[in-house]
Amino acid sequence: MNNGKPNWWSRPSSTPEAARIPAPSPSGEGDGDFPLPAPQPPTAPEPPTATAPADAAPADPEAIAPAGAAGTDPEAVAPSVVLTKGEPQDREPAQEQDRAPATEAAPAPQEQAQEQAQEQPQAAARPLHAPDEYRTPPYGEPGPWAPAPPVQRPPSPVPPQQGPVPPQAHPQHQPHPQGPAPWGQYDPWGVGGPAFPPPPAKRSRKGLAVAGALVFALITGVIGGGIGAYVERNGGLTAVELPQAAAEDTGRAPDSVAGIAASALPGVVTLHVKGSGSSGTGTGFVLDTRGHILTNNHVVDGARSSADISVTFSSGETARAKLVGKDTGYDLAVVQVTGVSGLKALPLGNSDNVRVGDPVVAIGAPFDLSNTVTSGIISAKERPITAGGEKGDGSDISYVDALQTDAPINPGNSGGPLLDSKARVIGINSAIRAAGGSGDGEGEGASQPGSIGLGFAIPINQGKRVAEELISTGKATHPVIGVSLDMQYNGDGARVGEKGKDGTASVTPGGPAARAGLRSGDVITEVDGQRVHNGEELIVKIRAHRPGDRLELTLRRDGKELTKTLTLGSSQGT
Repeated sequence: MNNGKPNWWSRPSSTPEAARIPAPSPSGEGDGDFPLPAPQPPTAPEPPTATAPADAAPADPEAIAPAGAAGTDPEAVAPSVVLTKGEPQDREPAQEQDRAPATEAAPAPQEQAQEQAQEQPQAAARPLHAPDEYRTPPYGEPGPWAPAPPVQRPPSPVPPQQGPVPPQAHPQHQPHPQGPAPWGQYDPWGVGGPAFPPPPAKRSRKGLAVAGALVFALITGVIGGGIGAYVERNGGLTAVELPQAAAEDTGRAPDSVAGIAASALPGVVTLHVKGSGSSGTGTGFVLDTRGHILTNNHVVDGARSSADISVTFSSGETARAKLVGKDTGYDLAVVQVTGVSGLKALPLGNSDNVRVGDPVVAIGAPFDLSNTVTSGIISAKERPITAGGEKGDGSDISYVDALQTDAPINPGNSGGPLLDSKARVIGINSAIRAAGGSGDGEGEGASQPGSIGLGFAIPINQGKRVAEELISTGKATHPVIGVSLDMQYNGDGARVGEKGKDGTASVTPGGPAARAGLRSGDVITEVDGQRVHNGEELIVKIRAHRPGDRLELTLRRDGKELTKTLTLGSSQGT
């Protein structure tokens, strides 16, 4: 070869085709190819042996063919091994070892080919096509085309062969490794190439996308569940901040409950009394800047000295108080504190101006809960009630022509103020009606102490007069008509008794009733036009007035109705 390219040849053609090939030039000029050897007469092939010389080349599986088939010489069928320039003639021992199994297995198909050749006539062998003057081999024979360059593929492991390889109809040309990385060589006449492993199947992008979506959904669900649980338990990922109204003016209208309470609380006090082996809690309110405080008599009745009375103001300041005066019949008392500055006296109203349905506010210390504010209305007026009577002789009974209210009043409210819509005192809370009880009063006199919406207050007009007398003289005066009443009379009205206390006359001589012409046995039914049903109601109506007031009495005598006018007298209270 002169151009550096290797020339490849196919198997030799028949004898007529070889005779027409021109002989090469002795000078070596031309295309530089090696000449093909001239066909030789057919000779009997030598049977191969199991062993071969060390320097002999291994047998090519494609050179094994039936002897005498198609009238050809076995040597003509087997191609001559012609090496190109530069090709090494010696092969590596490893390659010879790889060829050894194929050489040993060759005799079996050769014997079968000889038997088949004897049965077929030799005259049947002839070329498939006429000879081509351009040396183009006919179809069915190998041509002068060179095999394609080896395909560069990565090495694949070839499993070791166990034992001799059985002959095949179309044996494959097995490549021999050249160096550390054996590569397969392409054989155009082979059935198949080297057994390379199939390329890995490509993963579907759709499957990867679905798998990724599932993983993302799982992670998102776990994270979302954790966040949801945290939010449910803690109310959010950050600190909870609830909506709230902005700061506003805390002032209230003066006639509102809040306005009334704000105005009156500084003048309301809580009294704690100890004495006679017992203690109690009540309420009072400041009358003036001198430290006089008005309360109920039954609140301080157990105190023996000033050391037993303690006063606490709404500001929390505490001071000792001394008893100025008290009156059992009106159930009122006055105490005084000293050394306290900044006292606020509550303004006094007029109980005669009160009408049923007017709003009221009560302040006190029910069950020792100081500065308690409740509200309601005036539910009735001039309710004749009595309280006390624990001594049994009647000396401790109080007669009150009271204002009735539904503002909650409980034990501890006694002596506290009942205020109108202008924060003025119109009554002194004194008694409650207990549920299930038959008597009036508070504390021990009630079967079930507690508010049921029936509270009673002494009208401030009566309280003012008594307080003034107690502060001035320490005693209070009571208006009287000068008669002794029959408290056991069951008829309608108040009946004048037959005899008075200690066997004296029932009508006091020279008294208001005697001067008006009343007699023993008369039944008084009205006072200033208001109906009277018993003796207690008559006392209540009379004590609702001041001494010296004129009253018009309606009475029955011997079945006749009479009217008498008298001026109230005065008696010293206890």
